[in-house]
Amino acid sequence: MVTEAAAFWNNKTLGEMSAEEWERLCDGCGRCCLHKLEDIDTGLFFYTNVACRLLDEESCRCMNYPDRLNIVHDCLHLSADDAGQLEWLPTSCAYRRLASGQPLEWWHPLVSGDPKTVHQAGISVRGKITSENAVTKEQLEDHVVHWIDF
Repeated sequence: MVTEAAAFWNNKTLGEMSAEEWERLCDGCGRCCLHKLEDIDTGLFFYTNVACRLLDEESCRCMNYPDRLNIVHDCLHLSADDAGQLEWLPTSCAYRRLASGQPLEWWHPLVSGDPKTVHQAGISVRGKITSENAVTKEQLEDHVVHWIDF
């Protein structure tokens, strides 16, 4: 368990965090790397089980994080300025939770002290995805998922 003094996420706003602290907020769930569909009439987002080709299916981390923005044309760089406004982020996402004043969940590696708890809790996409290399854009609607914890 993390002591309150070491819990920077409880003592700083997203904008006050260093780049290293910001990166440490990522829980490694991989959900932000899934293709999402937006209903233009309602603005609702629907997750698919189709992952970016750079997502490692075991670790649920980007295989080329430093260069991802150059490799994947629609990959986004999250910042403190926009984290609270990105409604496509899962409700479990640390960036979204902290931006809305919610605490981190027990399974978050910063809270548990163990990077495996995100997988053990079933929050990550490990074992639930297929690569975008195996699916055409026209097939994305066939891959919409309704996981309970999204």
